[in-house]
Amino acid sequence: MSKIFEQALGHLDDAMPYLDLDNEILKQLKHPKRMVEVSIPVRRDDGSLSIYSGYRVQHNDRLGPCKGGIRFHPQVDIDDVKALALWMTIKCAILGVPFGGGKGGVCVDPKSLSKMELERLSRGYMRAMADVLGPDQDIPAPDVYTNARVMAWMVDEYAVIKRQRQPGVMTGKPIELGGSLGRDDATGRGAYYCIKELEKIRKWQPKDITVAVQGFGNGGQHVAQLLHHDGYKIVAISDSKSAVYQANGFDIPSCIAQKQDTGNLPIQSNTQSLTNQELLALDVDILIPAALENQITIDNAKAIRSAIIVEVANGPVTREAQAILQDQKVLVIPDVLANAGGVTVSYFEWVQNRIGEAWPIEQVHNKLQTMMSQSFQQVWSLHLHHGISMRTAAYVHAIKRLGLAIDALGTQPYFKS
Repeated sequence: MSKIFEQALGHLDDAMPYLDLDNEILKQLKHPKRMVEVSIPVRRDDGSLSIYSGYRVQHNDRLGPCKGGIRFHPQVDIDDVKALALWMTIKCAILGVPFGGGKGGVCVDPKSLSKMELERLSRGYMRAMADVLGPDQDIPAPDVYTNARVMAWMVDEYAVIKRQRQPGVMTGKPIELGGSLGRDDATGRGAYYCIKELEKIRKWQPKDITVAVQGFGNGGQHVAQLLHHDGYKIVAISDSKSAVYQANGFDIPSCIAQKQDTGNLPIQSNTQSLTNQELLALDVDILIPAALENQITIDNAKAIRSAIIVEVANGPVTREAQAILQDQKVLVIPDVLANAGGVTVSYFEWVQNRIGEAWPIEQVHNKLQTMMSQSFQQVWSLHLHHGISMRTAAYVHAIKRLGLAIDALGTQPYFKS
């Protein structure tokens, strides 16, 4: 069993003492419903053939069809996808979204592919997985190194296979092909709404709060931009190549423009270069890990000096690190809550596809804010009531909903009576 999946299961165990549920429910949640592994042959531009491993895990569908992204990354393997699918199950249950958890991926370095090779890989993934995907079965979305165009290729390939257009098979599509307004910034915006709830609770002034963002991709850019607009001081940002610090705060819109134009972070006379590890250890009010899993571990947790961590990435804090941070009184807003804006707006997109509507951006933002704020308040209440971490509180909230759905079909106490 991989370390990341083992840790995901450990979070389930942490929540169970605070729930009056039959252990059979935990047993079901620890076992994915379906795991699919395929080989995807891709003809390269030079005529050679490469074969890539692709995965799809459908963890649990008690609350509805499975939902979860597809990532193209050289470190993708089946155990990591299992953990990500479990987290999606929890995430959907926290927000009250009528989906179960799924996740997929291909073990590939997408930067090594031409645009045409990337299209062949995307269509090949859909051809290999079409039998287990569908608007009522499992609905993928973009994830690490995939985007709206990749989704468009997959939706188009699905239409070819099924002989009918079904835009609801995929979310995160281009607007012109049935995508939803507000999907592009939904992950970062959801985290932003969580921070705004904390702002109300802590009664701080945004101009007094310093923020470091590790990972300046989609989620990191959008949460940074929204916070910057409100007056928060974003003093550090990083990508996979470098990290930079500026004591007076960055002009985030210009940083995003430069990153998109050149692929690099800004280097100016008053900018200090850092390593990613140095960024994580900065003395800031809010640290936002928005890169990949396992960034804060038992090896560097004691170096963390921020008072609040908001997990925009999936699994950036290990379970062992969480215990250390708890002792240090660091408040961690967990990934299953903080980055749930993405799946929530994906749900909105799926609904729009099903009923043939296109919602205005204001409607999407208002609905997202309502759902994120309500979920944050529910988890915060459990956090205070039980004196437990926000992560454990989030799992308690989610497992209770899942447990009721599982119990509705009968568990041992029912059949034994």
